[in-house]
Amino acid sequence: MTVDFEKNTFKRRVKSMLGVDFRRMFTSPLFYIMVGASLIMPILILVMTTMMDGTISTNPQTGEQTIIEGFKNVWQIIGSVSGGQQSMSMDITSMCNINMMFFIISIFVCLFVGDDFRSGYAKNLFTVRSKKDDYVVSKTITCFVAGTSMIIAFFVGSMLGGAIAGLPFALEGATAFNVVMCLLSKILLVGIFSSIYILASVFTKQRLWLALIIAFGVGMLMFMMIPIITPLNSTIVNVLLCLAGSILFSIGIGFGSKAVLDKHSLV
Repeated sequence: MTVDFEKNTFKRRVKSMLGVDFRRMFTSPLFYIMVGASLIMPILILVMTTMMDGTISTNPQTGEQTIIEGFKNVWQIIGSVSGGQQSMSMDITSMCNINMMFFIISIFVCLFVGDDFRSGYAKNLFTVRSKKDDYVVSKTITCFVAGTSMIIAFFVGSMLGGAIAGLPFALEGATAFNVVMCLLSKILLVGIFSSIYILASVFTKQRLWLALIIAFGVGMLMFMMIPIITPLNSTIVNVLLCLAGSILFSIGIGFGSKAVLDKHSLV
């Protein structure tokens, strides 16, 4: 009688690792806190900025007066039309929008991955069962799903916040199809950003503060590129470009994360 053992292929290892990571993520309060914050944030932003719209603030030292301008419609918090003035401005409507979520995602990734090293889970994992490429692939997919959940939560919160604040939903310079393409493009960008944040986390390991500094630094450098790549009037071309970039960057930076894990101590 012969006993056949199933070959432990890469696909089987990644599937097993994904099961562990998704179970850890969906049972962690951190995930639900971050998604909940992503839902509530746009509601507060739209309601508060609408209440302050037209308010005049005066500088007590110079006497200079500034008129606070809020959002004119709901879609401004999702994006701006390419070539418009808002896409290149630095006012509240161009800064307090869905693109902020890439900073929120960095916090989740750094906490989620960094916890593996602080708790000793990563060292035990690599010693007992998993290979480093399995770990990087699994973390990339898991963090992409988490980031996508936060982007979608922000979009839902924007719709609710716009209705509460009484802002118009009329589209100017874009169509409903363009909005869907814009949202899809931003979701695909999560793959690029999350892979960068994972690399920062595996490089810094237990030093969460350093991982966050690196993640925020990269986020600030790339922040002004997001509205250019994913405008409100995005088309299928924007989606394809973001998809190609997400795949290429995830693979390339993923190899970098694996190299860091191979070369450095796990503690």
